[in-house]
Formats: sequence, structure tokens, C-alpha cells
Amino acid sequence: MLRPHRVKQWVIPPGRSAAFVADMERTLDVYAEPRDPKRPVVGLDERPCALVGEGRDPLPMRPGADARQDCEYVRGGLCCAFLAFEPLRAWRRAWVRPQRRRLEFAEIVRELCDEVYPDAEVVRIVCDNLNTHTASAFYERYPAAEARRLADRVEFIYTPVHGSWLDVVECEFSAMVRQCLGRRRLGGIETLRREIEAWVAARNAAGATVRWQFTTADARIKLSRLYPSVTA
Repeated sequence: MLRPHRVKQWVIPPGRSAAFVADMERTLDVYAEPRDPKRPVVGLDERPCALVGEGRDPLPMRPGADARQDCEYVRGGLCCAFLAFEPLRAWRRAWVRPQRRRLEFAEIVRELCDEVYPDAEVVRIVCDNLNTHTASAFYERYPAAEARRLADRVEFIYTPVHGSWLDVVECEFSAMVRQCLGRRRLGGIETLRREIEAWVAARNAAGATVRWQFTTADARIKLSRLYPSVTA
């Protein structure tokens, strides 16, 4: 069972500490709530993935000899892996797309609303402040009526600027890199998709999740330096 990364030192721009702690406390308070199927809390984010293929066919393992891989490789460009994660349900879903535009984000949110959580009143999505993570993405992808419907079904909970570590899905991305991607050579987008979906299925079947333990009360003690000094 994974736990969130240890908080590291980082720099908050001058004048932004109040905004940082406000968004941080809102996010942490949402994590502390019990699961409500009508208002699920889902972390959503994406990461670039490099497609790297073999320059020459590797030699398979055989009795008395290890598998061998040539140092030459073929660059296949970049694609993007999206990951949605609901820790209180021990559930996640992944998508692999050639790009990470607003259009892809809108399609994924629509799938979450209509296929994964059709009975939810509102889907609360925890995400960072990337410019694609807004309701405007719905209007770029769908007609106005459909875009408005999606906007009404979603509540965005933004992590602070320079505080993406507060998005619980980052813990799952860490597990994905260590357990699935690593330094493996995956040269095609379909191969990458197949490997990630197999990893997701195994994690869901095992009921793997994240036990988030960092609370607002902890933040006010351990990150007290980030809170502005209040003067009369």
C-alpha cells in the first residue's frame, strides 16, 4: 500500500504563500472526507511517455545465458498517458493518447462522468493548474449544451501552484513507472497502451490504493513557514 511522498523543500513565489495554503487546505480537507458515491473524489493527471523501440531484435534468455539487448534503439517520439485514480475505491483507469490537448482532457472527463460515475451528482476532480484542466476544454470539444452539461457534473479541485505533489494520482504514477514502465523499451503506442492497461488491471484486482495521511492539521505544523504572518 503506497503512501504519499515525503514533502521536499521547494520555493513558493513571493506573495503566493496565502494562495498556496488556501488551495492546499482545501485539497487536504477533501481527502479527509469519507467516500460518497454521489460525490467521488478522483485524482486526474497526465505524463509524457517516450516511445523507444529496439534497434535490433534482442536475444531471448536460454539455458546458461541471460537475455541480451543491443545498445542501439529507435526513437518513436512522445505520447501521453492519462491516469484517473479514486483512492477510497482502490480504483484507477488509464488512457494513452498521442497528445495531451484540451480535446483529450474533455473526452476523458466525459468518459468518467458518463461511463464510470453515471449516478454521481458531481465528480470532484483533483488536478493541477495545467491550462488544459478547465471547463473551457468541454466547449472546445463539444457543442455548447453538452459542454454545459459536463461543466455542471464536474467540480475541479486545483492543487496549489508548485504543489502538484498534493495530487494523489502522482503516487500512482510513481508506482506505474517503477512497476510497469521502468527502463523498458516500448516502441509503439499500442504496445505502451497494452502494458499500462495490464498494470492497471492488476492493481485494481489487487485492491492496491494509497493511504493518504497528511492532513490540514499536519500542514499547519510541518509547513508553518508557508503560512503568512497575520498582523493587526
